[in-house]
Amino acid sequence: MAVDNHTQRSYSIIPCFIFVELVIMAGTVLLAYYFECTDTFQVHIQGFFCQDGDLMKPYPGTEEESFITPLVLYCVLAATPTAIIFIGEISMYFIKSTRESLIAEEKTILTGECCYLNPLLRRIIRFIGVFAFGLFATDIFVNAGQVVTGHLTPYFLTVCQPNYTSTDCRAHQQFISNGNICTGDLEVIEQARRSFPSKHAALSIYSALYATMYITSTIKTKSSRLAKPVLCLGTLCTAFLTGLNRVSEYRNHCSDVIAGFILGTAVALFLNHSASMTEVT
Repeated sequence: MAVDNHTQRSYSIIPCFIFVELVIMAGTVLLAYYFECTDTFQVHIQGFFCQDGDLMKPYPGTEEESFITPLVLYCVLAATPTAIIFIGEISMYFIKSTRESLIAEEKTILTGECCYLNPLLRRIIRFIGVFAFGLFATDIFVNAGQVVTGHLTPYFLTVCQPNYTSTDCRAHQQFISNGNICTGDLEVIEQARRSFPSKHAALSIYSALYATMYITSTIKTKSSRLAKPVLCLGTLCTAFLTGLNRVSEYRNHCSDVIAGFILGTAVALFLNHSASMTEVT
């Protein structure tokens, strides 16, 4: 009887955990919104040298003129892992041996005998929910790094258009800490102060690595021996090329892209270890 009561209490707190997870998710989305769509967080004004060759690259244009536009990036980032998870879960569910093990495993691990939900739907929601949380978290970390560091893009001096005839710029190797020396478009200058880490690199490697870890950890059918490595290497290669594109277009420094790759990788590995693909026994 004591065991039954303990089990019942364990089941009764499941809705509480779900509510807490929803609150965390909502808070993460809200914080990402404030970083992306408002000026609540002001970018740090970092100084520079007027003759710094690393900051004199030609202006590549707005992000919408890039080879990989933000719209294309975000659509691919969201659609690729989601499609892989849908196809993978549905395929495994319709394999008889896999379906039977999933039904028993999910019913025991997540809900026991109460609040029973179809294992297929539950797994899809879990994997996609964790992926979405990690994507927003990565975006928050990237924006926080850019706001705190104020690292300058390779084209900063081109859009800053400092007054080279002023006393500060005429002095050789004079470090300029006064942001008012710039005469260019203020909106473009502010964007040029957000270089470290690279958002494209961080989000692309996170999405690719999450999809790769899902494929290798979850899809275990014998018929996927060739398809799995091809799909995994394809997604990782796409993320790598996205980072290279940022460097080739002079939108980010090499160090920005490397830092973005490290950040996105760290978030994906952490979620894989703690929340998503880890099997509970």
